[in-house]
Order: sequence, then structure tokens, then C-alpha cells
Amino acid sequence: MFEQRLGVLGGMGPQATQVFYQFVLDRTDAARDQDHLPAVILSDTGIPDRTAAILSGDTEALYQRLLKDAKMLEACGCTALAIPCNTSHYFADRLQGEIGVPIIHMLRETARALARQGKKRPGILGTDGTIQTGLYQKECAALGLEAVAPDPDTQRLVMSIIYDEIKQGETGSRDKFAKIDRAVRQMGCDCAILACTELSVFSTYHPLPPFYLDAMMVMAERAVEICGYPLRTI
Repeated sequence: MFEQRLGVLGGMGPQATQVFYQFVLDRTDAARDQDHLPAVILSDTGIPDRTAAILSGDTEALYQRLLKDAKMLEACGCTALAIPCNTSHYFADRLQGEIGVPIIHMLRETARALARQGKKRPGILGTDGTIQTGLYQKECAALGLEAVAPDPDTQRLVMSIIYDEIKQGETGSRDKFAKIDRAVRQMGCDCAILACTELSVFSTYHPLPPFYLDAMMVMAERAVEICGYPLRTI
């Protein structure tokens, strides 16, 4: 049987790439080394900041680098690709049109997971790039969900945790997140999406209640399933 191999296009937050692969390991029902999903991790730390590029409109150099990396992983024999960066999914469909292996669309899979859970109004916690491009709003709307972005003051707190704290190697402020939590619940949300890998890292330091769905964890589970490996349920 042809070996399934996961390609991880990471480096956009090296710590987050490490956390994503740990999620894959944790969610694979494996009793020995040989039972785990083979993976090729490309940690391209030279990729420009996605939010800055998208909001400036100067995206072509960023796209071409993502495409080069995706093709490199394809050439390494990867049979599916995972891109842990939420904001980079701005380019996912365009990338998919230029490579021959499937990209696991983290945002689309997350919206599907919420729909299966019967959620209706998720809050989105992500970068300005993810929020302002409406990436999650579009995927959720396609399934009848109303995704809600934070108000400007709350969004500044989200960005501060991402850029001022987690990206700087800190564990993240519980006090700031508590304010974010109150704001999201006051908006009438019945759940919230951790829609940035740095927030996934935050949750490894500060366990969060089931109200929060980690998009990177959703993608890790789908990566295991798509590559034909058994999913650990406990």
C-alpha cells in the first residue's frame, strides 16, 4: 500500500508548528513508533508576516513563497498538506489550484465541526488579517452559522496576546484573556474559535473550557483521519 505522508507547512510561529505536531502525535492511536503518521515538517521561518502582507495588499511575494514550500512538500512525497497558520488560509484555495495533493482546510473543517456540534454563533479569536478578510465568517456562513468578530477594544487584547506575548516567548496574560472571554460571551456567542496558532499555544499553558474550539486541534484530527490512521478517542 502506498505510504501516506503528512506535509506540515510551518514556521509561521515556530512554537505553534511544534504544538501542532504534538497535537498530531497525541491524537494518533499508536502503541509504538511505527504506528505513527509519517510527516515532513517544513519550518520556513523566513515567511513574511501574513497579517501585515494581507492588510497592506502586497501579497504576491508571500504567496509565491507559500507555493514554493507547498511544492517542495509535494515533491517529498507528502500525500496531504497541513498549514497551521489560520491567516495563511487566505491563500489556501489558490494554492490548492497549483498543487496535486489535498490541503486540509483548517477553517472549513472547523466550521464543519461546529455545525456538527449544533453551534450557531461562534466568536472568532484571531489576527486582524483573519478577522478583516472575513475568512471564518465566509466558511461559517456557508453552513448557516453566524461568526462574530470581537469589538475593536477586545480585538486589541487578542492581538496583544498574540504579538506582544506568545510570539515573544511568554505564556500569555490570563487577565487579558478573561476580559476577552467576558466580551465574547456578552456578544451572545455559544462558542468561540481559537483562530490563531498563538492562541493554540496559549491554551497549552492555560487550559480553556469546552466553550473554545481550537482550530489547530481540529486540523490535527483531520490530518490523522485523512491519512488513514486511527484516531485516539481518549
